[in-house]
Amino acid sequence: MSDIKADSKLDTSGKCCPMPIVDLNMAMKKINSGEVLEVIATDPGTLTDIPSWCQRTGHTLMESEQGDGVMQFYVKKS
Repeated sequence: MSDIKADSKLDTSGKCCPMPIVDLNMAMKKINSGEVLEVIATDPGTLTDIPSWCQRTGHTLMESEQGDGVMQFYVKKS
């Protein structure tokens, strides 16, 4: 488990591409610059989709973890 303190949490468990990214995009619009969003996902595609999305949008992927079919991402809003 990460030591990063998230300001908000988004659970996209059970959702398939493109919904985790759609939900992530909407959630990031609701938080302030500098805040961290924890994203929970079960879609294996998020392992490449979320880092790629962060690069395209300028947000920072601080950390990602994977275990038992569940992925956690910590994204800091730019």
